Amino acid sequence: MSGLTHDAFLAELTPETRAAMTTKADAPGLRRIALHLGLIAALGVLIALAVPLWPLLLVPQGIVIVFLFTALHEAVHRTAFATVWMNDAVARLAGFVIFIPSDWFRLFHFAHHRHTQDPAQDPELATPKPETWPAYVLHVSGLSVWSGALKVLVTNALGRNADGFVPGSARRTVRREARAMLAAYALLAVLSVAAGSTLLIWVWLLPALLGQPFLRLFLLAEHGRCPAVANMFENSRTTFTALAMRMLAWNMPYHSEHHAWPAVPFHRLPDLHRLTAPHLRVTEAGYTRFTTTYAAGLGGGGTAR
Repeated sequence: MSGLTHDAFLAELTPETRAAMTTKADAPGLRRIALHLGLIAALGVLIALAVPLWPLLLVPQGIVIVFLFTALHEAVHRTAFATVWMNDAVARLAGFVIFIPSDWFRLFHFAHHRHTQDPAQDPELATPKPETWPAYVLHVSGLSVWSGALKVLVTNALGRNADGFVPGSARRTVRREARAMLAAYALLAVLSVAAGSTLLIWVWLLPALLGQPFLRLFLLAEHGRCPAVANMFENSRTTFTALAMRMLAWNMPYHSEHHAWPAVPFHRLPDLHRLTAPHLRVTEAGYTRFTTTYAAGLGGGGTAR
């Protein structure tokens, strides 16, 4: 198979190209987060006002909400903005909305980058990718995601975090973060009950439940059935998709590119793709095609292989 490995590709780049590709900026991230949050707000208002056929907006609202995961992802890399505090603020906000503590997730995600597709060390592989229909349905439903998120928050809040990717020096930080998040959730619940309001259920919680399966399918394409090798052009998948999808996902469909060079900001990934295209080993022509192909290879047993 032709093409360079990601290490060889990076080694051939000139200093000028390296500097140009990794230069951060605030404006692209501000535009993208404004669009993302603005869409959530607009759909939320329409749902709250109970416009005609408003229940049909619950799934689109949920999709946009859960795809804040991609904003969280970019922000924990601190490449969404040139200004550090903007990255951290967006990471905390996005993480709060989708119940993922950002400080903990940064450690989790960096371990994933260091050990991509290594079954023994990649924390994303602690739960195997689904290879049977029952496991696939459970995975796509998102139920295990929500229960896992609650477990992480409670475990961290109790100071019982034992994740290998969380160093001892960070355990106090993840404990404090989890406690703050749980306290904020409790406060919102108390205020909602006191006001006799179900608004948060209709504009946030229920849509997030309905939208989670779409995020599960999206994320499965990033590494699902990719080889367990060190080459990022081979262990990660780039999925070619529409502009709207790339915008919603902060350009994460360019996933091989992102793993090959995580320091490149999201808004430069299309440029990086033009450089890496001859070397990519695993690509797919759209999420529908990936999902169809993946589903066709599922077995009928009751557990993931």
